[in-house]
Amino acid sequence: PKCGLPITTYFSAVKLRWLIDNSEVVRAAIRDGRCLFGTVDSWLLWNLTGGKDGGKHLTDVTNASRTMLMNIGSLEWDTDLLKFFDIPIEVLPEIRSSAEVYGQLVSGPLKGLNISGILGDQQAALVGQMCFKPGQAKNTYGTGCFLLMNTGTEVCESNHGLLTTVGYQLGKDKPVIYALEGAVAIGGACVRWLRDNLGIIKTSAEIGKGDCCCIAMVDNVGGFYFVPAFSGLFCPYWQSDARGVICGLTQFTTKCHIARAALEAVCFQTREILEIMNEESGIPLMSLQVDGGMTANTLLMQMQSDLLGINVVRPSMPETTALGAAMAAGYAEGVWDIENSAKATITTDTFTPAIRAKDRDERFTRWKLAVERSMHWEVPTPIQGPIPNLYRSLAGGLFLWTSCALLLAAELLHKR
Repeated sequence: PKCGLPITTYFSAVKLRWLIDNSEVVRAAIRDGRCLFGTVDSWLLWNLTGGKDGGKHLTDVTNASRTMLMNIGSLEWDTDLLKFFDIPIEVLPEIRSSAEVYGQLVSGPLKGLNISGILGDQQAALVGQMCFKPGQAKNTYGTGCFLLMNTGTEVCESNHGLLTTVGYQLGKDKPVIYALEGAVAIGGACVRWLRDNLGIIKTSAEIGKGDCCCIAMVDNVGGFYFVPAFSGLFCPYWQSDARGVICGLTQFTTKCHIARAALEAVCFQTREILEIMNEESGIPLMSLQVDGGMTANTLLMQMQSDLLGINVVRPSMPETTALGAAMAAGYAEGVWDIENSAKATITTDTFTPAIRAKDRDERFTRWKLAVERSMHWEVPTPIQGPIPNLYRSLAGGLFLWTSCALLLAAELLHKR
């Protein structure tokens, strides 16, 4: 606030309200017109276009949709939400489309170059995977997993806890494309848990080789399941009191089974989300585009195809998030369009289902049983507060009143 630069955070309305409530410096800067709020993209654009010397305070529809303050129908800051959180609209960035010229770089070797593409992380991957038709979907496998399905120009409301979000808007005069999103809390984090907590593997890369603990040599015929609900279950359950469970242990269970079940847990959770998306969108998915660090694990990708019953398509260029942002910028500059991208030849690895539908469904049914056993495990413990004063003084009170009664009895006996 003192130098006129914006306060930066990937903010939500709740965080923003907390900051205003707890910082007199921020409140004073807002009153004086010296403070701006925005997401990381708006802060970068502000600085790249000149900062306090004429910088552009803008964001795009995808980033704005994650703040809890934008109306995803009108694509504007929602006046009712701003009133509810008591946030002045003057401090927020202007909302633009995902592909248009926002300004120019003011310094450096690229001075004068247009800045023409802004997209949120998962939405950029949706564009990078070229999911431009309703029903096309991508899944990003990272610390968690984020599955987005293109639902077209109509808002598709979810009744099962999926997030309705803005997918992209390629141009200020173009229609906005919406998406359904489902999140898996524990993806790559489960592999790290195997490495750091159990010591089953030494590096995360080992789990994809198949020989680190013979993962490729074991199967799930015996019904061994691992539900990594370390901090609760996300979509579609939204159970914060769930905790991780391992089901089906026998004397023959080895660390190989645990490692394999950890990978299968990622696949089962993805299937749960995808089935809901198919139901709510009314468009059955025929193949799944994948990206992210975990997709380097070929065994995981084959498991995913087996348990979904559809093809899993992995591009040779894994950085689809960066590609999507570049495509949006190219669209704004007229050097790329959706029609030409459909004709492009893309090198991919395609994994096809290799197990019977009956086996796939039986394993998924048993996974559901394991999930049920993980729920409502964290029972709230009653807080043991101080002993109430009434009970604390009970012994003393009894002594006092008993003594008074004895004195009265002694006095009556004395008078007789």
